[in-house]
Amino acid sequence: MKTIKDSVHDHIVVDGVARDLLDTPAVQRLRNIAQLGTVSLVYPSANHTRFEHSLGVYHLACEALEHLGIGGIEAERVQAAAILHDVGHGPFSHNLEELTHRKTGRYHDDVHDLLAAGEIGDVLREHDLDPDAVADLVAGDGRFGQIVSGELDVDRMDYLVRDAHHTGVPYGTIDHGRLVRELRFADGELVLAEGNVQTAESLLVARALMNPTVYSHSVARISKAMLRRAGEQLLEAEETDAHTLQRMDDHDLIVALRSSGATEEFSRRLDHRDLYKRAVWAEIDDVPGGIIEADHESIREFEREIANIAGVDPETVIVDVPSRPSMKESTTRVLVNGDVRQLGRQSPLVDALRSAQYSQWRLGVYSPDEVREPVGRAAVDVLGLDIDGPLVTEVRDGLYATLDQFVD
Repeated sequence: MKTIKDSVHDHIVVDGVARDLLDTPAVQRLRNIAQLGTVSLVYPSANHTRFEHSLGVYHLACEALEHLGIGGIEAERVQAAAILHDVGHGPFSHNLEELTHRKTGRYHDDVHDLLAAGEIGDVLREHDLDPDAVADLVAGDGRFGQIVSGELDVDRMDYLVRDAHHTGVPYGTIDHGRLVRELRFADGELVLAEGNVQTAESLLVARALMNPTVYSHSVARISKAMLRRAGEQLLEAEETDAHTLQRMDDHDLIVALRSSGATEEFSRRLDHRDLYKRAVWAEIDDVPGGIIEADHESIREFEREIANIAGVDPETVIVDVPSRPSMKESTTRVLVNGDVRQLGRQSPLVDALRSAQYSQWRLGVYSPDEVREPVGRAAVDVLGLDIDGPLVTEVRDGLYATLDQFVD
């Protein structure tokens, strides 16, 4: 047994299979992967790692298992999955995941091969745990996989509180203690017990507020896009391959970017926080649907065309198109008068938050400051944007829906 002091949950007791997994190279590697990627360029104290987050997820998973009355081999599998749920992450967490997925076909939660091999596989088998069964839980499969990865998972409960703590913003504050205590299984689905509509809403509100403030902050998006482009250049120069890139930690990638002639300019800019600026920051209603749905190669072609019209190097133009707004947490299930109901159908708050999320969506076109005017004008023409006013409009200037619009 090992007791670890944590900045969020105070003391975390790690025992059994989790204790043996803790010192494996794959888990220790998470010490060198920033939980929020490049967000520290916005919030300097956001330097927490996937390692401490994994400990927090394990801690909450143990509490959830106790309250749900789950023990034995099922509990050990969940505990192992909780401590291992992030071992598939590449450098800077999600920042390069789209790039590596295009090359390898794997996302970070596809860890079957990783868990079966090396020391992790040895530890799991020593505890009579099937690595494939644990990997299924990491992917959120099955009844108990919902605890690790689902609408009410302990992963989300930890990262919201932890990210808010380390960035210093108040918006991710949730009553994770109550959330864990009120978990129940109903017809095989993980739900919140009676009287917890507001508890579920708090999770939704926290995520909705953290997204524009932290996760999708304009500087975080620009630096993420620049890092992604640098990683793509690294692969195109054949300095490494996607499978190797996926197993790097943050330090490995930084060294690789600094060492390659193909990426030295992006590396310099990221090192010195000399970031690209927004040439366009367009609302969703101003963007043709075909642009929002465009694949990676189409976006790259748009970038080349914009650069050609603006008379700049193609590598100085980045088009950043987020996916359409979605609210996964709205499918959270809550018991109401004995019935299992989705939060989106029970709470008028969901519609208000969806409207706010819609108004916060922005397409970004980024370039060095000295060329952003011609790049912005070219981008409007190439992308067919319906913009008559300023090319960069702040999110806070938009109109937001109010709850009374949705309450009968």
